[in-house]
Amino acid sequence: MTTVASSPETGRGSPRGQAVIELLSSMRFAISLLTIICIASVIGTVLKQNEPSVNYVNQFGPFWAELFTTLKLNTVYSAWWFLLILAFLVLSTSLCIARNAPKILVDLKNYKENIREQSLKAFHHKAEGPLNERPEAAAQRLGALLATGGWKVKLQERDTAAGKGWMLAAKAGAVNKIGYIAAHSAIVLVCVGGLLDGDLMVRAQMWFGGKEIYNGGGLIVDVPEKHRLSERNPAFRANLLVAEDTASGTAILNQSNGILLQELPFVIELKKFIVEYYSTGMPKLFASDIVIHDKATGEKKEARVEVNHPASFKGINIYQSSFDDGGSSVKLQAVPMSAATRSFEVEGTIGGSTDLTNGSEKMSLEFTGLRVINVENLSGGEGPKGTGVDVRKVDLRSSLEARMGAGNKTTQTQTLRNVGPSVSYKLRDAAGQAREYNNYMLPVDAGDGVPVFLLGMRETPSEPYRYLRPPADENGELTGFIRLRAALETPALRERAVQRYARKSVDSKRPELTQQLADSAQRALGLFAGQEKVQGKKVAGLQALADFLEANVPEAERARASEMFVRILNGSLLELDTVAREQAAAKPLPEDNIQGFMSQAVLALSDAPFYSAPMTFLLKDFKQVQASVFQVARAPGQSIVYLGCALLILGIFAMLYVRDRRLWVWLSPLGEGAQATVALSSNRKTMDVDREFEQLTARLLGRSEKTP
Repeated sequence: MTTVASSPETGRGSPRGQAVIELLSSMRFAISLLTIICIASVIGTVLKQNEPSVNYVNQFGPFWAELFTTLKLNTVYSAWWFLLILAFLVLSTSLCIARNAPKILVDLKNYKENIREQSLKAFHHKAEGPLNERPEAAAQRLGALLATGGWKVKLQERDTAAGKGWMLAAKAGAVNKIGYIAAHSAIVLVCVGGLLDGDLMVRAQMWFGGKEIYNGGGLIVDVPEKHRLSERNPAFRANLLVAEDTASGTAILNQSNGILLQELPFVIELKKFIVEYYSTGMPKLFASDIVIHDKATGEKKEARVEVNHPASFKGINIYQSSFDDGGSSVKLQAVPMSAATRSFEVEGTIGGSTDLTNGSEKMSLEFTGLRVINVENLSGGEGPKGTGVDVRKVDLRSSLEARMGAGNKTTQTQTLRNVGPSVSYKLRDAAGQAREYNNYMLPVDAGDGVPVFLLGMRETPSEPYRYLRPPADENGELTGFIRLRAALETPALRERAVQRYARKSVDSKRPELTQQLADSAQRALGLFAGQEKVQGKKVAGLQALADFLEANVPEAERARASEMFVRILNGSLLELDTVAREQAAAKPLPEDNIQGFMSQAVLALSDAPFYSAPMTFLLKDFKQVQASVFQVARAPGQSIVYLGCALLILGIFAMLYVRDRRLWVWLSPLGEGAQATVALSSNRKTMDVDREFEQLTARLLGRSEKTP
């Protein structure tokens, strides 16, 4: 007989190649990749993805924004390194399956009936005992008995010195090994499905199909073809905005530095956008009644799209993503913030703009948003932001019940109320710098009985709005506050108000104090109006009074001096309001409204210098046109991911809850009967295995079970 030997390089490949395959298919490599993917996913969850670059600069600063862009952390899921890691994970897991699956499948068919008798005595679970029947009969009977218990059995006859012996090999729980294949296959399927449904297809068309990101402006119809993706694009997820009574068939894929246009094989026409509200004013339903027009056949299909209830057409799912303004028309009244500006009205459309002039300065008014419903929490609460706790009304039982039970309970009662429409706009100067404003149409009563107008302003979109709260006058308008502020900026009116205040406040028996009080009132009004310098700089409002007292009054006397200054300021402002009303031939402020109006007016006048706008625009009238924002998605990997999830559940269940057991019974001749040797092995050592072996021993050898 001739034997041919082969070298390791011929039979198994080069050592370097084997080492690479060993590394790629190792568990440590796969776990390392999974760890990196988990960290990247956390970053992608915390950091908003595919935002405009300016948003990252505004929120994190130029250094971090540039770092995020360089590392592609703002587009984690479409970054080349993330896709590469996913590809390596698929390769690693596939190699692992390829290496181990054949062994597992072979092992599933192998009963290991050739095990030696002496080897059975080395098992942890083993037992011996005589049987009153010949080995062959015993083997047939025990095999049938195990088969009724779910075991798969194979018999083998062996020759021994004492005669014919029989080896009975049985196995159960082989699904455990199938679970290994299913779980690892699930990882491959989920990753492949994720790659198909991600940006990989879009990136491939940009790399190899000549498609480019568009970062310009203008109408959609004017965008060149190189920025458009075909209707046959196999995978995409884009947004489509459709206003009521309009239709659109071109969706937008947002990218970090621009957009791509996705052509759809159909056109979506929005017939009606529906919003339903709870009694508190909170929305409970968003829905869109649409008509889908097939571009190829002209077929029409009516459908309703709700949140979590998408529509589907030609393999493309249509989701209700959000809603927006569809071009509502608004009428705004420009209210001057100083006496130098005149009031006027301006009309526009949300999304449009108009040019304004402020003397020699040119500005652009951009209409950015209209919200008809604004639900706010107007509860007072307790503690620092509320009214405190009345010890006479402490209810221990109610307090405990409020804190026990469901985790979503709160001890702060919310009072939700719709405070009416609001309008958002931007004022952009000639240099292109813009500030954003958000004003409510109606005055809001925050709970103290004084209705105020909410005039919001912010410098950048990343900041929250800061609100100026001027009080509404007796007619529910902003006129009273604007008139008072204009009077505060007029020296002649301040002088008249100061003299009237001094004459009314000084006792007629001490006329020599009139001028002293008038001088103090003049100083207080001048500081409050920002007309006097404090420590070499101009400061207005209550801060100016505080700086003046800090610079000129000893610390021990500041509390008394500040109380006097505030009292003089309040009295002077009340007279200033009276003088301004007389000049404008307006009615005096009603007695029951004086205290609340003036208290809020002092605070608003103090904050007014921080409201950097020559005028504010109040919403006078509007005609709302709503629009739906749909997410349209073609996801060929969705079914693959679902299959992978199902396999993952089955695989994990099989590996955790199904035990792979092997049982051997060696039957050797013993006189007229047989000597039985039983051994059991399991992939996990648990108390259940001990209990099962006792039960098997009792059934096979006729022994009684041990009582625990």
